[in-house]
Amino acid sequence: MSDSPCRHVFSVDLEEYFQVQVFERTVPRPLWEQMPSRVEACVDQLLELLDRHSALATFFTVGWLAERKPGLVRRIVSLGHEIASHSWWHRRVTTLTPTEFREDVRRCRAVLEDVTGRRVFGFRAPSFSIVPGTEWAFDILLEEGYRYDSSVFPIRRAGYGYPGAPVIPYQIRRPAGVLLELPLATTLAGGVRVPAAGGAWFRHLPYAVTDRAFREHERKGDGAMFYIHPWEIDEGQPRLPVSILQRLRHYGGLSRTAPRLERLLTTYRFVSAERRYDVAA
Repeated sequence: MSDSPCRHVFSVDLEEYFQVQVFERTVPRPLWEQMPSRVEACVDQLLELLDRHSALATFFTVGWLAERKPGLVRRIVSLGHEIASHSWWHRRVTTLTPTEFREDVRRCRAVLEDVTGRRVFGFRAPSFSIVPGTEWAFDILLEEGYRYDSSVFPIRRAGYGYPGAPVIPYQIRRPAGVLLELPLATTLAGGVRVPAAGGAWFRHLPYAVTDRAFREHERKGDGAMFYIHPWEIDEGQPRLPVSILQRLRHYGGLSRTAPRLERLLTTYRFVSAERRYDVAA
């Protein structure tokens, strides 16, 4: 375990490899049941890695997956990790009406609480898709009983991003109440705020970018929010037919993920969002 003085948040977006946005057309939802599942072996590898480093994580879990693999979800909880919501269908908020979004997050939270027997406090939108213009989602999360969100990526990027948002945890005050926001980690490069929180950025950008962001957070005494997907350590996953650019983004750097995770967990201390911010109080 690291002797780092600051506790950061390690999060996992718990989903199958075929549920990502890049495969929406290749593997539409009606075909999900036909796809071979590979998530359990990847999660077991992550759980072993976290255990070796005495680290706890928040698993933002797709409800569809939790309903089909309740034993996996219970195993995660039994090891002290937190389960949070990653929506039911893994649909971007920008594609939903407020009514559809409410139904989705309500259904996901209900099944997660039924499977685990524990309250679910947190939410993360697929593809970080709470963006300017979709702030109504914060009200719905509050009304549905969520206490924190981790969907805001304070960068400027096509498809997602909330430029100008605070880069450290902050409170969102809405008519429905106050929601704790846990933004994804970033750093400045040449005066431009760049992503440094994990995912594809962790695989494709130099490791030094993530390391720099975490050191900046430590100097300020703030925990950084990191994320990874189980399929990002799965070099043997099926290669699905998508464009060259999409293939590079999804499959590129998979061999680098596990060694970089080992390095990150050796250097920094990690806990779940629930533990770090005492959201259950």
